Amino acid sequence: MTPPATSLSTDEHRPADGWRLGGGSSLPEAFRSVAMPARGGGFWRRLLAFTGPGYMVAVGYMDPGNWATDLAGGSAFGYSLLSVILLSNLMAIVLQALAARLGIATGRDLATACRHAYPRPVTIALWLLCELAIVACDLAEVIGTAIALQLLFGIPLMIGVCVTALDVLLILALQKRGFRQLEAFVMMLIATVATCFLIELILSRPDMAEVLGGFVPRAEIATNPAMLYIAIGILGATVMPHNLYLHSATVQTRAFEPTPEGKSEAARYATIDSSVALMLALFVNAAILILAASAFHVAGHTDVAEIQQAYRLLAPTLGVAAASTLFAVALLASGQNSTITATLAGQVVMEGFLDLRLPPWLRRLITRLLAIVPAVAVAAIYGEAGTAKLLVLSQVVLSMQLPFAVVPLVQFTSDRTKMGALASPGWLKALAWAIAALIVALNLKLLFDVMSGS
Repeated sequence: MTPPATSLSTDEHRPADGWRLGGGSSLPEAFRSVAMPARGGGFWRRLLAFTGPGYMVAVGYMDPGNWATDLAGGSAFGYSLLSVILLSNLMAIVLQALAARLGIATGRDLATACRHAYPRPVTIALWLLCELAIVACDLAEVIGTAIALQLLFGIPLMIGVCVTALDVLLILALQKRGFRQLEAFVMMLIATVATCFLIELILSRPDMAEVLGGFVPRAEIATNPAMLYIAIGILGATVMPHNLYLHSATVQTRAFEPTPEGKSEAARYATIDSSVALMLALFVNAAILILAASAFHVAGHTDVAEIQQAYRLLAPTLGVAAASTLFAVALLASGQNSTITATLAGQVVMEGFLDLRLPPWLRRLITRLLAIVPAVAVAAIYGEAGTAKLLVLSQVVLSMQLPFAVVPLVQFTSDRTKMGALASPGWLKALAWAIAALIVALNLKLLFDVMSGS
């Protein structure tokens, strides 16, 4: 189902399926490299073979950027913003399922689909916006990893930021072992993060009635500018724009049958895979906010927005010395995990939008250096407080980029000419456009508040 390699891009060369010709396969080094059991091999065996891409994107939903917004929200407003995490996660499940369907149905990732559907100027604009989002995401990973190194090993923040450039070597080593091994490594680190926070929750003993109440939406979130700022940061940290591009590419690593039946089955397995993985991400995000609410907000520490401050307060607040260490270990695992998915997302975006292929190590180094420069500058000038604000700001920037990924995704997956039998049914199309409209409305509200000085 991959389009033939050609440079034609004008409308007169648009085939009957509505796509212009051009490009090649997504992640060519891993394309259809994971074998699927034969039909009739059993549901669980086939689901296990398809399990992995969902966890690759789930990483982005629990990266250090999430930590900053969840900590700030939990310490300042208690359990109130749990409803935002839940809503964001449900939106993410829908959007990631659509991204997987796009890749399976068309043989194109979202970036390639944009290049094959839109005029060149629009494609370039979308590419630049997506690159900005990836840099913002990478910025969070740089700062988070550097903070973890500082907390665990005493490495100065600025040096830690520079050390993160060396993770290019980790990526290269993992990529050489194959995509399935890369997925296994990612899942191992996710399990580490989840285990650490499960222990933290047990230690913090939150009020379960208040926790459950926090999942009920409140009008105050939309009317209070401070809450809305954190809420949109949570939205940007949860529904990651670059993950939509990544998921539409990674599902194509599976060698499913390129028939209507085979694609339908693959879409079903991909949806289960990503939904289960994102529920795990929901647990981690909620756990961070619950920990901040139960350990800090209840104790009167309502201004804990810095990861370092949370690390220092956890042990004395909970009365367990290991609490702070578990927190830092989870942060390091989260930061390292996120570097892998950002690498792949950057590769998918550049190759898809521009049909330009660079060695993965070079693409990773470019992205990481773009994130290191502002991180070093802020760390040098403003110190820990500056890096905390930069973390939250990076997530708001991510949220501002969301409409430019979500709208094309919903448009493509609603088009039966492009998607065939996997086009969104009426109810899913309505739900997807409602999610897109909510994202746009929240971002417009944030812009208005910023411009009006609220």
